Amino acid sequence: MASLSVPPVLTPPRDDAVALHKAFKGFGCDSTTVTNILAHRDSAQRALILHEYKAIYHQDLYHRLATELSGNHKNAMLLWVLDPVGRDATILNQALNGDITDLRAATEVICSRTPSQLQIMKQTYRARFGCYLEHDITERTYGDHQKLLLAYLGVRRNEGPEVDPSAVTDDARELYQAGEKRVGTDERAFIRIFSERSWAHMVSVANAYQHMYARSLEKAVKSETTGNFQFGLLTILRCADTPAKYFAKVLHKAMKGLGTSNAALTRVVVTRTEVDMKYIKAEYHNKYKGSLAEAIHSETSGNYQTFLLSLVGWDR
Repeated sequence: MASLSVPPVLTPPRDDAVALHKAFKGFGCDSTTVTNILAHRDSAQRALILHEYKAIYHQDLYHRLATELSGNHKNAMLLWVLDPVGRDATILNQALNGDITDLRAATEVICSRTPSQLQIMKQTYRARFGCYLEHDITERTYGDHQKLLLAYLGVRRNEGPEVDPSAVTDDARELYQAGEKRVGTDERAFIRIFSERSWAHMVSVANAYQHMYARSLEKAVKSETTGNFQFGLLTILRCADTPAKYFAKVLHKAMKGLGTSNAALTRVVVTRTEVDMKYIKAEYHNKYKGSLAEAIHSETSGNYQTFLLSLVGWDR
């Protein structure tokens, strides 16, 4: 369930575009007005505002925001104004080709999205950046991690709730035989099953594994694999079960300890606000006994803080 707060009576997109242009004029940018408008419009409304701005001022609003804003506020806003698929494609491109390669971010985006989302994302990536996503993954990753990502992108998995109990049992047994039962690990079996099976099927496999071997499949993955390959498998498994719980953990990790991972915080907030942020907030509260909004408030500041809290919303 989305956390986005939209006014009951919307301002016409043309009027929003004019108000944004006024916020850019003069010395400095009226960041409060920019946030008040764009943080309270859904994806379709933001697209109309971008269209109207270009029609009136013959200028791309995205690029104007890039020149008017700064720091983490700019990074978050530039992702927010994109359509969801374009946003995912941009995050992937930045993670794979940016100044700092972030394979965890790329893995998270790929392994937490549905097959239909991934198919559209690949097309958008090609159109926007002039190369195939698979090519960039091949250039930046290696080994079993690379094989998992390429397989996960390439297979059209079922997205429905249907599960074949006999196939579930077979997969649980094969994973046990490929991992904990033997010396060494047959990574190919893990890649094939995790990349070819639906989320509903993987949840059933995890339950069957626990029932058959009195041990969780997640613990088996942790003991049998390492590094980014392990991270990818765990992301698939956890998102198959409860995506909101997975992202609550990512947010907690981004803000705990000294310093804050603003890249992870921004990525999760802007990509989940219109999807399941209310569920993420509930999972965060249940797991960490505190408010996600309060945590963000304590770990951020200024326009960046205001923008993120406008998206997430305060708990009532």
